[in-house]
Amino acid sequence: MQTEKEQQKHSVGDEFEREPVPQSALLGFKSFVGMYAGEHCAGTELMLGPLFVAAGVSAFDLLAGLIVGNALAVLSWMLMCAPIATRARLTLYYQLEKICGRQLVTLYNLANGVMFCFLAGAMITVSATAAGVWFKFPMPALNDLYPNSVGWVVASAVVGGLITIVAAYGYQTVAKFANLAVPWMVLVFLVFGIVGLKQFIDVTGVTIRSAGDLWDLAKTHIWKGGDPLPGQVKFTFWHVMFFAWFCNMAMHIGMSDLSVFRFARKSWYGVASAAGMYVGHFMAWICASILYAYQLHLNPNDTAVLPGPLSYRAAGVAGLLCVIIAGWTTANPTIYRAGLAFQAIMPKRSRFTVTLFTGAVATIAGMFPAFAMKLLDFVAFYGLLLMPMGAVIFVDFWLMKKFGLEDNYAEKRRIAFNWAAGLAWFVTLAICGWLVLTGRVQIYFVSLPGWFMAAVLYVILSAMLQKQMTEKPEVKFLARLFGYGSLILLVLASVLFLAGSKDLDWVKQVVGLMTIVWFAAAALWMWKEQ
Repeated sequence: MQTEKEQQKHSVGDEFEREPVPQSALLGFKSFVGMYAGEHCAGTELMLGPLFVAAGVSAFDLLAGLIVGNALAVLSWMLMCAPIATRARLTLYYQLEKICGRQLVTLYNLANGVMFCFLAGAMITVSATAAGVWFKFPMPALNDLYPNSVGWVVASAVVGGLITIVAAYGYQTVAKFANLAVPWMVLVFLVFGIVGLKQFIDVTGVTIRSAGDLWDLAKTHIWKGGDPLPGQVKFTFWHVMFFAWFCNMAMHIGMSDLSVFRFARKSWYGVASAAGMYVGHFMAWICASILYAYQLHLNPNDTAVLPGPLSYRAAGVAGLLCVIIAGWTTANPTIYRAGLAFQAIMPKRSRFTVTLFTGAVATIAGMFPAFAMKLLDFVAFYGLLLMPMGAVIFVDFWLMKKFGLEDNYAEKRRIAFNWAAGLAWFVTLAICGWLVLTGRVQIYFVSLPGWFMAAVLYVILSAMLQKQMTEKPEVKFLARLFGYGSLILLVLASVLFLAGSKDLDWVKQVVGLMTIVWFAAAALWMWKEQ
């Protein structure tokens, strides 16, 4: 999923890690079209497409949701990420360092690196399912969270080990091979869809004479709607739209692709992301979902989402090769990126050693099918985790001076931790997490209000920091009042439970909310004192 993007970064980008990209290094529009088309037609698509069917999505909700959601994703790249990238022409990490300080960026690198490990683990899972077709060992079911056979553990370990060694030794070779494989992979995905459609026509006996007949087949046999499979969340148009929009939130609204579009001559080059959205996140998802829908049509009890058997049934050995290569070319640069994030935290360690360690973590994660089988939730969580920092960058670049505040505050004041940015990140995550865990908002929807929450918090906290409002006695008094009050309410909630007047769910919600209030309020007076 990241292959061509990483090739661009490491063939050109390494020269400008801590300086703006010069005019002589800028790239044309076609470079970004090819990069995004290749990046988003990869191993993840083989898992995500079937999971839409498992979620009980209807034909209209799927197609309309993907069309609208992918359009919003393209607009996010074009209107939010690319304009900043083509003006500042800095990497994400250097831009964050100027705003947030070195210590806060270290925390960001740690979170980013861990998420990359788990994503690579999901891709190792995808590739290992191809080995299961050949060696006939038991493979995970849809709702399995843990390894279910020795054969699965061994296959995951071998696949993960090979990917890790290649990532440590031969990154550029794999990147070049991935470039060669992309056109072939895209067309194999298309073959999956065409073959699956023909199989549906044959098994149902439907005669296709018009687009209307094809639509009837789609809504009555392929994407039928109704209840989701056990353990899955029911998907509607809104779920599909928000997922298609936010599955790459870390890249566009989260601003990770600042590092990519800093090489673009014009900000409108962000529209090149449409090549990836509508090739990978539209065509490839639909084709992969057809294969899984056909599997369920043949045997409703066969709910396992296993890309290996699915692809083999549709395209034979070529299908298995597609699964292996798609997972490999996605996991390899993802492990590499995670290694770079961790190396920034441990600069004295060699990249080779850090990459081996990172690959080991990803391989262990790949043994646990939870990351792949729950990929819809994981991708949504990944975007949520990094989203607040995207809001911080957006506000700092466009709005801080308009509010009479300093931008790039950490750089100008030579501080290692901008607690205004840090609190905006932590408090947003805490509140969004509380909303999700208490069932008030599903994880697919919480990121949109969360982005605005982080933006507002960053402005307010920056004003308090820069104008030294926290030094005023009345502000410190209110902070202490809210802080100590939250501790009292925290204990009072448990007392009310003991008395039998409140249930445990209410207590958990109050304790969680008061925890957020305490850390936000206490930081206003305790931070500088310590």
